[in-house]
Amino acid sequence: MLITAALLLAALCAALGLRLYTLEKDIRSCARQLREQPGTPVRMAAPNRAAEELLASINALLRLRQDDAAEHRRQERAIRQQISNISHDLRTPLTSILGYLQLLEGDSLTQEERGEYLEIVRGRAKSLQSLITSFYELSRLEGGEYPLSREKVDLYHILSELAAEFYNDFEEAGFETTVELAENLPAVMADPAGVLRVFTNLIRNALEHGQTRMDIRLRREGSELLSVFANDASGLTEEDVQHVFDRFFTADKMRTGQSTGLGLAIVKALVERMGHRVTAELHDGMFFITVYWKTGGQVDK
Repeated sequence: MLITAALLLAALCAALGLRLYTLEKDIRSCARQLREQPGTPVRMAAPNRAAEELLASINALLRLRQDDAAEHRRQERAIRQQISNISHDLRTPLTSILGYLQLLEGDSLTQEERGEYLEIVRGRAKSLQSLITSFYELSRLEGGEYPLSREKVDLYHILSELAAEFYNDFEEAGFETTVELAENLPAVMADPAGVLRVFTNLIRNALEHGQTRMDIRLRREGSELLSVFANDASGLTEEDVQHVFDRFFTADKMRTGQSTGLGLAIVKALVERMGHRVTAELHDGMFFITVYWKTGGQVDK
């Protein structure tokens, strides 16, 4: 009886020793995988529920680390591209200003030429000022530092006045303009200055990038008011439309200075901060930007 018990104990100890040896071997194998193949999932050769649960947690952490590293690389690329774009957008008007200032130093200029060059310098300086202001406003919006009020806003009143103010700009640009604004619409909860900036940016965007046609519409659909701005844009692609609200994006691939890619980014940031939403679409050569204003919208503080 004692011999049988001793044999059973010896067998148990042997089995336990083998189990421990196998587990130690697997752990060493896992450690080697972590050293030699960092970032790849770790696997055990022999099944062990407790160890496999631990490895599952380790693999989940590895996946998170990989995702974080990929996101970090993406952000670094985006930041480098943004810095490049900012440098280019600032350098273009500055180079022009310096060039004309150098011309103004000449003694052979007529008074008419001098006045013409001064006017060009003034225009470039204003563009530079507007660009820097846009950089600052966008950074404040994205940092949650741009103050927005929450009050009732009459979209019809703001948009009708703004369309009248831009009438001469439409005429000078040779646009065929259609303005259809529904009356007696309910007010929306938003910031009046923010709404004005949104509408102004959208009209200016259409003037800069449109060709011959501009449509402005305001109507009600269910519990929302829709303000629609459309212009013909034959050079725009579906891929471009997916990025029009990105910071510093411009369909002008050569960045000739016609667009800084900030106007629509500010529109999106303002609209969303005021608790509403904005979309962009391309249909039959017409580029549509629609702002969906909830009649009971909220403004983030």
